[in-house]
Amino acid sequence: MDTEILYTRHEDGGAGWAEITLNRPEKGNALNRGMVGRLGELAEEIAADGAVRVVVLRGRGRFFSTGGDIAAWGALTPEEMRRDWILPGIDAFERIAGLRQPVIAAINGHALGGGLELALAADLRVAVRRAKLGAPEVTLGMISGWGGVRHLAEAVGAARAAEMTLVGAPVTAETALQWGLVNAVVEDEAAMERQVGEWVSKLCANGPIAMKLTKRLLGTMRADLRHQHAEAAAQALATEDCQEGVRAFREKRKPVFGNR
Repeated sequence: MDTEILYTRHEDGGAGWAEITLNRPEKGNALNRGMVGRLGELAEEIAADGAVRVVVLRGRGRFFSTGGDIAAWGALTPEEMRRDWILPGIDAFERIAGLRQPVIAAINGHALGGGLELALAADLRVAVRRAKLGAPEVTLGMISGWGGVRHLAEAVGAARAAEMTLVGAPVTAETALQWGLVNAVVEDEAAMERQVGEWVSKLCANGPIAMKLTKRLLGTMRADLRHQHAEAAAQALATEDCQEGVRAFREKRKPVFGNR
C-alpha cells in the first residue's frame, strides 16, 4: 500500500514540510481501504513530527482523486459500510483536518466524491482551471459519507452545498473559486507548483504555535457528525436503488431507480 500513497519530506529555509501523494493514476486515484488507512497513519505520524510545518496533498496523473473506489465498497453489507468504510474514512480525514500544521490541497485534476471530501480536509486549496469538483454520489444512489455534506455546507453555504450534493453535477474550478470552495485557480500544473511553493514558503516562515492555535479556533466550526454520516451511508447502501446504481456504473449505463 505504500506504493499507492507516497510520503515525502522536504526542507524550506530550514523548516520541514511533508507531501502526501495519491499514487493510483491508472484508477483515477480512487481510494481503497488500504489507502484510507494509510492516510490516517500518515496524519498520526505527521502530528507527532514537530519538524513538519506544512502538509501538501496531491494526486499523481490526470486526477486529484475520483473518490472512493466502487470496487472497494460496492459489495459491502450496510454494517460493513458503516463500520469498515465510512467511519475509518471519516477518522482519517478528520485526523488530516485536525493537524496543527496547515494543509494544502494541490488539485491537479478532477476532485470528485471522496476526492473532494479529502480536499475539504485541507486548509488551503488550489485547483488547475481544467479541474472539476463535485459530489456525484446521488447519481449512484449513495451519499457523500465521509463528512462531505456537512463540510461542503461549511465551505460554501447550505444552498450551494445542496446544489452540489442533491443535483450531483460537478462545478468548474472557476465556479469553485467564486463559491469559496478553492482559494486559487491557476492555468496549469506549473502554475499550481508556483502557488503551492509560495504558500509553503510563507507558512514555513510563520509562527507554528500561532498557526496551531488559529487552526484550533477554525476547527470549532466542524461538528462531529461521524456516526450520523455512517448511519446514513449504511441506509443508502441497503436500498435497491444503490445496488442498481452500482450495477449501472459497472455496466456503463444510466441507472433506473425505483425509489426502493
